[in-house]
Amino acid sequence: MRLWHYKLLPVLPDKFIIAEWRECIAIKRQWEKGTLKHRLVSYVEKYDKDMFGWYVYNVRLELIKRKIKFQEKLFSEILEFCKDSDNHSCYPEHNDRYLRQCYYNLQEKYDRGIITSAEYNLINKTIGGKIDN
Repeated sequence: MRLWHYKLLPVLPDKFIIAEWRECIAIKRQWEKGTLKHRLVSYVEKYDKDMFGWYVYNVRLELIKRKIKFQEKLFSEILEFCKDSDNHSCYPEHNDRYLRQCYYNLQEKYDRGIITSAEYNLINKTIGGKIDN
C-alpha cells in the first residue's frame, strides 16, 4: 500500500493508476474506521483530510483523462469525508526524496518485467531527468 508521488500520477501505467484509485478507497475506509495502520500511508492522518481529497481528485483526473471507468459515487464519498475544502496542496512527504524512491521503485518494476518498455520510457522521459542521484 502506497500513495505514489503526485508528480508520477500522469505517467503511471494504467494498471497502477487503477490500483492507486483502489488504494485511495481503502485508505479512506480504514481512516474512517480508525484502522489505518500501514506504515507507508499512515502519515496521511497527521494532516487535514483536504490534502487527501486533493490527492484523490488528481487520481480521478487521470482516470477521466485515460477514459478509465470508476464509480463516481465513491469519489463523492471521499469528498464528503474530506469536507472538500480549498486546500490544493499535497503532503510534505511528497518531496524530492520521495519522488526518487518512487521512481526507483518503478525502475525495479521495469527491471522485473512488471511494466513494459513503453511505460518505463514515458516515466523515465518525464521524471528521470529530474532525479538527482
